[in-house]
Amino acid sequence: MADSEETARTAPPLPPPGGRASPEDTYLERRALRRGSAGPLLLTGLGVAYVVSGDFSGWNNGLAQGGFGGLAIAAVLMGLMYTCLVFALAELSSILPTAGGGYGFARRALGTWGGFLTGTAILIEYVLAPAAIAIFLGDYVEALGLFGLHSGWPVYLACFVIFIGIHLWGVGEALRFSLVVTAIAVAAIVVFAVAAFTGFQVDTLNDIPVRGGALGANSWLPFGVLGIWAAFPFGMWFFLGVEGVPLAAEETKDPARVLPKAMAAAMGVLLLLALVTFTAATGARGSAAIQSVGDPLVHALQPHGDPTVVSRIVNYAGLAGLVASFFSLIFAGSRQLFALSRAGYLPRFLSLTSRRKAPYLGLLIPGVLGFALAAATGDGARMLNVAVFGATISYALMSLSHIVLRRREPGLHRPYRTPGGALTSSVAFVLACSALVATFLVDKEAAFIALGVYGVALAYFACYSRHRLVAAAPEEEFAALAAAEAELERD
Repeated sequence: MADSEETARTAPPLPPPGGRASPEDTYLERRALRRGSAGPLLLTGLGVAYVVSGDFSGWNNGLAQGGFGGLAIAAVLMGLMYTCLVFALAELSSILPTAGGGYGFARRALGTWGGFLTGTAILIEYVLAPAAIAIFLGDYVEALGLFGLHSGWPVYLACFVIFIGIHLWGVGEALRFSLVVTAIAVAAIVVFAVAAFTGFQVDTLNDIPVRGGALGANSWLPFGVLGIWAAFPFGMWFFLGVEGVPLAAEETKDPARVLPKAMAAAMGVLLLLALVTFTAATGARGSAAIQSVGDPLVHALQPHGDPTVVSRIVNYAGLAGLVASFFSLIFAGSRQLFALSRAGYLPRFLSLTSRRKAPYLGLLIPGVLGFALAAATGDGARMLNVAVFGATISYALMSLSHIVLRRREPGLHRPYRTPGGALTSSVAFVLACSALVATFLVDKEAAFIALGVYGVALAYFACYSRHRLVAAAPEEEFAALAAAEAELERD
């Protein structure tokens, strides 16, 4: 009985038999995704795909902030944050399996303002990150000498056109493509680890010179205790994006059962990849040698600077890892934009879907914006820092949503329950807030850019869209039901 009641709460209303569809029904029919396209394997692959490019580059810059010990502690703490967050999101996605993801969860727990704040933070992450990765793809293409191309707008444009085109083809085809590319990248990390561990030396782990005067500085913490905190954003690179799996809920077979399993499996794979990548790369070449390079895994396999067969394999596979993350982040951004638009938080036309049930404007508009940012700035690192800032805000708000719903609605039907309950999400909340503050230690300008985007979005919501929300949208309907139940209890 509880299951049928929950389905009724989250599913859009059906037109009466033999009758004409209401305006609300027609509105939702024009904004429908293809249901049942994703199973456990595709969703697990999607979770790994979001993140796998971070194993190939980016994380190593944390060595320049905290040294081996500082980044190691930061990575462990960020791994704990993401693990707790994934468990909390698994419960929330089983309660409300819609494309709104984090926005939908926060909407129920924190109201319209909380929902919009969360959804906007997620959009900042998923619009900026693909733009940054497009630049990195261009750098890889140039470094590898592929087709004689140089990093620049033609390469960025080709990336967006080709991979958005696959998404427009259909979600099933898109997720299968993502799974194949992700498998190639993961296999390459395994090959890298086998080769790197043959030259592993403990003495090279802490070879970064100690900074004199830093509190608690030693050979393992060359930048002192503060270096641990400064390395938080780079520890996140091993996991950044995995929280996007619930955005595929409306395209999943039996989402309340499948999503929690897929998220846990993806997180397990990512934790293992982070451990192997971090220890193998620093132990093979040394922390000092790879702390600021763009391709740390390749450098770790070239102690004398000369390419080897294995280093070439890993180099090409790094391109596959970037493609996997670029491709999957486009998917996540389009679904979050689709859900916010369908509910009226953003212009409603952005949620229209094609005959193949793809949110074509939700794919094309962020794609155009991402390409413009990549072509105009060429600064991938800055855009990723902005994306990380948006991500940490969303993590704090999603964790808070879990805490609020656990305390305010303990009797809510939960097909999956988070181990540890609100304590687990409280750990994620505290660490997310710490990571948010740490972004100011790394790149203040990126943090203020993100705040500026936030300000413009909030002005739009305050002055316009909050007065034009769509009550029939699943996330809004779910929240309205909660308000009605609370009023009945008061009466």
